[in-house]
Amino acid sequence: MQGQHLRNYSERTAEGLNFSRQIIASCDVAGQCDVSAMDHAVNAYLRRHDTFRSWFEQTEDGEFIRHAIDDPADIEFVPIDHGHLTVDQIHAHVVDIPSPLEWGCFTFGVVQNEDYFSFFAAMDHVHGDATLIGTTMMEANGMYSALSGGGHALTLPDAGSFDDFCVREREYASALTVDSPGVRAWIDFAEENNGGFPEFPLPLGNPLESTSSRMTSEILMDTAQTERFESACTAAGARFVGGLFACLGLVEHEFAGALTYHGLTPRDSRKAGDNFMTQGWFTGLIPITVPIAATSFSDAAWAAQTSFDSGLDMARVPYYRVLELAPWLNWPQPNFPVSNFFHGGAAPLNAILAAADMGLADNIGIYPDGRFSYQLTIYIFRYGEGTVMAIMHPDNPVALKSVTRYMEAMKSVSARVADSGQWGRVA
Repeated sequence: MQGQHLRNYSERTAEGLNFSRQIIASCDVAGQCDVSAMDHAVNAYLRRHDTFRSWFEQTEDGEFIRHAIDDPADIEFVPIDHGHLTVDQIHAHVVDIPSPLEWGCFTFGVVQNEDYFSFFAAMDHVHGDATLIGTTMMEANGMYSALSGGGHALTLPDAGSFDDFCVREREYASALTVDSPGVRAWIDFAEENNGGFPEFPLPLGNPLESTSSRMTSEILMDTAQTERFESACTAAGARFVGGLFACLGLVEHEFAGALTYHGLTPRDSRKAGDNFMTQGWFTGLIPITVPIAATSFSDAAWAAQTSFDSGLDMARVPYYRVLELAPWLNWPQPNFPVSNFFHGGAAPLNAILAAADMGLADNIGIYPDGRFSYQLTIYIFRYGEGTVMAIMHPDNPVALKSVTRYMEAMKSVSARVADSGQWGRVA
């Protein structure tokens, strides 16, 4: 996945285009920032996780070589006072990090207000996935809270090694053949999608003219609707996520006439006893296949849940490795949709909520960097107040109209399921 990210960045840069590549998170902390304590907390965090010791070099034949710092003590971030900045200047500073081919493509900062400060972390995706939010908010702010309160530095459990994980994953992927079950499953999935990944059912404009992205959101269900929707999923023998994919399938059927829904969703491969708190990129994609034409919500939700559960191990089989073994397949085209589901009771959101409950931080936020995203990223968040959908899409009128229409349809069908346990037609 790191290699794919680096390749996308390099190819789009060579074409004179930009590429969305940052993960940005922030939180608010009461009072004036103790800069010395925060300096210690940030450096302890950087030295603790071995991904921050690495950087990459691209060879003339397009391959990537990884370099690493041997001694984490050689890392030393120093606080710099930038004085008073406007909102636009702060935004420009946060997104202005080195490329993923350079060391130090991450930054941390504090925006001091009158009675509170905002702490932010921004880094290239090559060093992290969504769990960044939980690990950073818990570790850096936990360490800061201990030190600024006059206590001792926290003693944290072993962070695990992203380096070791990458070696294991590389060895596993290199042993795959075209006859490996996971590879065959990806080939079948791709061949059902014209030799590649599924496409968004509505127009999104010309990706070669896209230089920026934006996030558009919609409340799908309130708290009561969310609970009723979950009951409908349970009655169908599925979980919440299965019901969501069933609804996404119906929306696609109504817009594009697809008889079978094909989707992609990420899965975190961390385990409780192995790399659970390791900073790095552990997320892979899994394919979802749901027969959708002339079927009930119950049947579609059950099929979606079965597809999701049976495909969990597919995250260990990168499609980009499959392309090496099956070169007749196509590289993913711009704006292929990837649907992310986040539950407030599961990682990484549970770590974020825990940080708030512990008083370490408030108003925790997650942000895009505003650059063009090669994939169309769909987020569905379930939390205490209900269920929200957000889509990061190209910043043009065509895409805005399409994603607005798409989310309105998703809101309509999920509300029908919540109200009746079945779905009606999408307008």
